[in-house]
Order: sequence, then structure tokens, then C-alpha cells
Amino acid sequence: MDFSGSSSNSININNNNNNNIAMNHQHSATASSSSSRYENQKRRDWKTFGQYLNNHRPPLALSRCSGAHVLEFLRYLDQFGKTKVHTPICPFYGLPNPPAPCPCPLRQAWGSLDALVGRLRAAFEENGGKPEANPFGARAVRLYLREVRDVQSKARGISYDKKRKRPPSQHPLPPPHAAPS
Repeated sequence: MDFSGSSSNSININNNNNNNIAMNHQHSATASSSSSRYENQKRRDWKTFGQYLNNHRPPLALSRCSGAHVLEFLRYLDQFGKTKVHTPICPFYGLPNPPAPCPCPLRQAWGSLDALVGRLRAAFEENGGKPEANPFGARAVRLYLREVRDVQSKARGISYDKKRKRPPSQHPLPPPHAAPS
């Protein structure tokens, strides 16, 4: 049996695979350098939301998508969350660093959801959606995000309140009077 032909074929196949891998690596490096991390994440999020709409029963067209569907999607994502959110009956409720494990559920962190909604809101308009019809900007979505933030801040003992600057005083103090001589 002569294996010279088959071994040269396998070498050619391996060389072709290595060339393809190198070309794919160059392509992905070029693509990632031409897009920002934000743009890449926005594209992935948009694709994920599109898959969610396609898998919806019945499948849902983007033009028929509402704030209620966005809320459904955000609640669906909770199953993949990594943030422990203590329930009010948990002994660690309100503690930022609990001393032991507990059975409280893992959820998506408020900051992650807020950033996701922002990226999807931008992607919706970039993909032809009208700003006034953007389901990611719906009042129900804003209220949901506020509720998630409040619940998580209480459950974890963390304040999300921004420090507010005091407005400048409208009545400046009068200049000090010179003592009579």
C-alpha cells in the first residue's frame, strides 16, 4: 500500500485549515478593531433580542413589539443572572456582604439591565425603528427598571442614589460690616 498520496493530502488539508484559521483570525481582529466594545455588545444584544422574538410563541415581528414584550424579555433574562437578591424574609436582607449562603434567587443586576436597555434602545433606532415607537423607551420599561433598582438596593443594603449638588444660594450673605472706630 502506498500512503504517500494520502499523507500528502492530509498535509494539504492541514495547511488549508491553518490558512483558514489565520484568515479568520485576521478577519475577526480587523472587525473588532473597527468597532468599539460598545458597538460589538450592542450588536450581540440586538441579535439576542431578535432570537427571543423569533422563539416567542407565536413568533413576534419587531413592528408588533411593545414595552410589555421588552419586560417579558428582561424577566426571561433573570434566569441567567448572577446577583443575589435577598427576599424580605431572608436574615441577610439589607446586608451588602452576607456572612453565609442563603436560598435567595439570583437575578440580573439593575446596572446590567439598565445598560442593556440603553443599547437595545439605540439599536432599535439604528435598525430602522422610529424613536416614538421604540418599545425600549416605554414608560413601563422605565418604571420596571426603577423598581428593580429600588428592590435590589434595599435587598443588598446598597444605595444607588446619586449625590446631588446643592443649588446655589439665591440670597448671598451680606458682606461683613466693618466695626465702627
